[in-house]
Amino acid sequence: QVQLVESGGGLVQAGGSLRLSCAASGRTASNYAMGWFRQAPGKGREFVAAISWTGDTSYLGDSVKGRGTISRDNSKNTMYLQMNTLKPEDTAVYYCATGPDNGYCSGYGCYAYDNWGQGTQVTVSS
Repeated sequence: QVQLVESGGGLVQAGGSLRLSCAASGRTASNYAMGWFRQAPGKGREFVAAISWTGDTSYLGDSVKGRGTISRDNSKNTMYLQMNTLKPEDTAVYYCATGPDNGYCSGYGCYAYDNWGQGTQVTVSS
């Protein structure tokens, strides 16, 4: 069983920045990709970013391109999402997820995620 715990969310003013973290523990697979998704009230889940096991390859959703950076530190089993120039429309619960790294991006979100965290709330005030 894999446990994922997100942190770093909170209330921030528009134009500000946040760094979200996702710590994985438990029976993590040997090579797993990680990703971020978000869900705003009344909306479906939206892909934010994904990163391969080695961290050499990353993908950003259209909503955060140019404003977000995804990274990971496998020595700490932790993934990060740095978001800059935040907008009120970034307000959502942000979830991290892990899944097998098949070596390429395929489908929505790139990987077949099979473990999900509980989410962290990000609220951007105007």
